[in-house]
Amino acid sequence: MEIILASASPRRKKLLSALFSEFRVVPSDIREMVPRHMPVDKCPEYLAGMKAESVARENPKALVIGCDTSVIIDGKMLNKPRSTADARMMMQLLSGKTHQVITGCCLYYMGKSITFSEVTGVEFYKLTEEEIEQYVNTTEPYDKAGGYGIQNKGAFFIKGIKGDYYNVVGLPLARLKREVDIFLSQDFSEQPSGRK
Repeated sequence: MEIILASASPRRKKLLSALFSEFRVVPSDIREMVPRHMPVDKCPEYLAGMKAESVARENPKALVIGCDTSVIIDGKMLNKPRSTADARMMMQLLSGKTHQVITGCCLYYMGKSITFSEVTGVEFYKLTEEEIEQYVNTTEPYDKAGGYGIQNKGAFFIKGIKGDYYNVVGLPLARLKREVDIFLSQDFSEQPSGRK
């Protein structure tokens, strides 16, 4: 069976290699937009499904894995910072508080799919202005939801986590393995017309 990761994230690619020795990376080209009134904690799963379905259309016989990670604090979703000012604002919001990192995943194969989300709580130390300025002037914040990477210099801000560490990196590896095993145990002989 061919396996495709529908994500350009180098971190997800590295993590997925622990589960599968061979797979292809085919990033989705969808516009990452969600319905206006969708609750923020449902958005990552929705986007993961859109990404997986988009790539599966061109690769109907492959197992496609779509993912999307969001950082949520006080009911607000933090995407990737667009500027230094944006990254600074995110660090100020996260400083001294606990936020949620939610990774939505979708498995799509032979016209069938399942989606799920994993949630990890992350508590930040109270950050000084100097710490924030030093961090936002590195390259690290700008390709990551929430503007920090737990696996690099962002680790110095973390007071504690509750849940899956790898989920914060971008892929809930243990949960994904179990979901893949369950998903692939079903009968794919029938050809449904669309996503279930």
